[in-house]
This record gives sequence, structure tokens and C-alpha cells, in this order.
Amino acid sequence: MYTGRTEKPCCLCGRPETDHRVDIPPRAIQLLKHSGPIAWRDVEGEVSLYFCADDWTTVRELVLETGMSPLSRCNAGRASFVLREDFEALLNATREEPDQGPLEAEMREEAASVLERHEAGDDNVEERDLVEARIVRWALEDLGPLERPVS
Repeated sequence: MYTGRTEKPCCLCGRPETDHRVDIPPRAIQLLKHSGPIAWRDVEGEVSLYFCADDWTTVRELVLETGMSPLSRCNAGRASFVLREDFEALLNATREEPDQGPLEAEMREEAASVLERHEAGDDNVEERDLVEARIVRWALEDLGPLERPVS
């Protein structure tokens, strides 16, 4: 039986030992390197990007000090996500295309909350959460509004 992907390599260098994770909405797969063949509309849930300690330092600096998104440098082939077809193969049943609107709205709201708390001087905002919030916000701004498929 298929149990899913167990490796979580660094999406920048491919090292198997990772220390940090950032979750992005499925639509943001389009912003990753080598994402062309991935059917992002069939992704179930968020997409997780993992970083080794060395690359996390680079990502942190890019996001917090330079104000740049690292997504274009991340290899989509090293991202962790579940495709609808994986479930279909496991359950032997066809599923509807996932509605990513609620997940995207939740991620947008969480990012806004983290950024607002940080700007208000809340010392309880974790650096990782701030990096993730900025990446999510920038990705959704770059992608524009989610277009719903016509039924």
C-alpha cells in the first residue's frame, strides 16, 4: 500500500537533513522552479517547503532583510504535497477537484494576523512564522485572485 512520501529534502540544495518548514498555498507551486508539469489544481492541502540550516539562513535574510521571496529558487520537485490522484489510487475512487479557496483564505488571514502582530510590536511572533507570513502574502499578491473553475 502507498503510504506517501517520507523524504523531506531541502528545496534549495536537496540535503536530506532539514530544520525548518514553510507552508504555502497550492497555487504558489506555479512560482517554484520546475513547477510546469505539476497539476497544482489537484493538490490536497498546503504545500510544504523544507530548508536545511544553511539555506534557512539564506531564506531568512532574503525575506526579512532584503524583502525578496525565495520561491523562484525552490525546486518544486522537492516540495511536499499530496495530489488528488494519490488518494484516488489508494481508495480506488474518483474525487472532485479540491476547492482551494477556503485553504487559501485561511492562509491569507493567518499571514495577515502574524504581520499585524509583528507590526504592533508583539514579541511572541516567531521568526519562522514571520518568514512564512511574508512568503504567503507575496505569493498570493503575485498570483492575484483565485479563479474558480466553471462547473
